[in-house]
Amino acid sequence: MFLRKQLALFQERHTKPKRPDPATRVALVLLSRLLDWRSLLTVVKPDTLIRWHRQGWRLFWRWKSRSGRPPIPVDLRRLIVTMARANPTWGEERIANELLLKLGLTVSPRTIGRYLRHVRPPRAGRPSQRWATFVRNHATAVLACDFFATVTAGFRVLYIFVVLDVGTRRIVHWNVAEHPTAAWTIQQFRMTITGERPLRYLVHDRDGIFASAVDHAVASMGLRVLKTPVRTPQANAFCERLIGTIRRECLD
Repeated sequence: MFLRKQLALFQERHTKPKRPDPATRVALVLLSRLLDWRSLLTVVKPDTLIRWHRQGWRLFWRWKSRSGRPPIPVDLRRLIVTMARANPTWGEERIANELLLKLGLTVSPRTIGRYLRHVRPPRAGRPSQRWATFVRNHATAVLACDFFATVTAGFRVLYIFVVLDVGTRRIVHWNVAEHPTAAWTIQQFRMTITGERPLRYLVHDRDGIFASAVDHAVASMGLRVLKTPVRTPQANAFCERLIGTIRRECLD
């Protein structure tokens, strides 16, 4: 009440208020979670406080969503292109081995292939069609899985794990964890792969949570693990479509 009386006096004198700094905004947003703030807020409109909360959420999600590898130096890119042009028969693996053995530079063959797309013509055929044909022919025996993150109103990051039956497009299993581990992921597969259906393949990306121990456990259950290429979400398109539906219809 003492503070509100001072604010009333401040407003009666028609003193032009200063714009709140970021620290003040963060403090008000955090304190608003502890009490009924609408009846106490006098310095700004309620819509303004809600806007601050949304801005903070966007900044937090932008920081949390940082991903991808940093680009390699420009001189190393030029060296890769020069080696590829001077040795047309060398593939990505050979160039990577030459850089490692002669210069001590460790570069992934997939990274080298990304910088050779404009140097060498693409191979005949379309790999995406061959992969689509494989999935269509074996859809009844394929499971697809993936993790995706969501942020709660309290800025907690939760990881959602889903397993999709590609043939029927049904969700076979799902679970939520704040800190998923390899052991936790293996337990999810044990709850999913029961042996009642003739499953043969499991498709997942190259996320670090799918450690070698997870793949070995899945192989011991009778399934062959198929990893999608780096930065190729279309290779797991059915699961990505499911995640998009969950975000739009359940989380957003």
